[in-house]
Amino acid sequence: MQLYKSRGFSDFFQDTFAFINQNGKHFFKHYFIINGVFLLILIGIGYLFTKFYTNVVFGGFLGGNQSTTVLDNYINDHLGLFIVIMLIFIFVAIIAAMVSYVFPAIYLKLYVAHDGYPFNSTQIINVYKQNIGKLIIYLICSMLLGIPLLIVFFVVAFILAITIIGLLAIPLLFGAFMLFYIMTLMEYLEHKRGIWESFRYSWELLKSKFWAAAGCVGLFYLISYIIQNVINIIPYLFGMASLFTTIETGGPGNDDLDTTMTIILLAVFFLSFLVSAFLNTIVQLNQGIIFYSLKEDLENINTKSIIDQIGSGE
Repeated sequence: MQLYKSRGFSDFFQDTFAFINQNGKHFFKHYFIINGVFLLILIGIGYLFTKFYTNVVFGGFLGGNQSTTVLDNYINDHLGLFIVIMLIFIFVAIIAAMVSYVFPAIYLKLYVAHDGYPFNSTQIINVYKQNIGKLIIYLICSMLLGIPLLIVFFVVAFILAITIIGLLAIPLLFGAFMLFYIMTLMEYLEHKRGIWESFRYSWELLKSKFWAAAGCVGLFYLISYIIQNVINIIPYLFGMASLFTTIETGGPGNDDLDTTMTIILLAVFFLSFLVSAFLNTIVQLNQGIIFYSLKEDLENINTKSIIDQIGSGE
């Protein structure tokens, strides 16, 4: 698929799914290879928190104690361990989020560089290594710029939320916000502009087809949000129904209930984690396709390439 191509609103959708249909197996294979270690660590820590929640909070509830009191006592008795686990979780989560967030941008960059031909995980990792400094700069500058932007975002979102029509426009606002950042990253990784110039360039791209681009991304995020919540709540509802049925019929004791609750929460956590990772990468792929489309509209990169090829053939 040609990424440098002028597209409209419907084309953004169609080409996103067309790209997944053509390259999805290769894309997700390397996504989980690159992100697998971090995902496993987060899942492991999530398992520990789930065990903590069921054994302490839920156990206290079954024992007739106040769950908040049990929680406070447990944290006070294991404060050092609790802090260490929280710091490890935050540190790994930040790295995992950054690696996952950057992956679609790097993948599409290599896709363009290799003209769509397959490339391997080693090449992807090398691009990560080559751009560590840029990624740190991007993260710092994004947080600095994000402070005033978030204030504007929440003010506008609050105003929109006053009316039902305005409430429907919030996904568009969120889509514009996220697209602005991801296009900045993708342009910055092109090594042609500095970080602040990349932010400016991203804004120029966003303005060129604001309603189509922001609307498409906002709709993708809305669909993703709905799917995640529907999928996540199904096992939770079934599990809770089974749990309370067991309690009312005077079934198994506390240990069995703890085990049941642990299984329910673990299932919901793992499913939520995997579904979220899958859907977020699809949304980011959509943003990447929009980026290359808007870039083509502004710079005519593919058009110039075709003209050069015709000229060289003569």
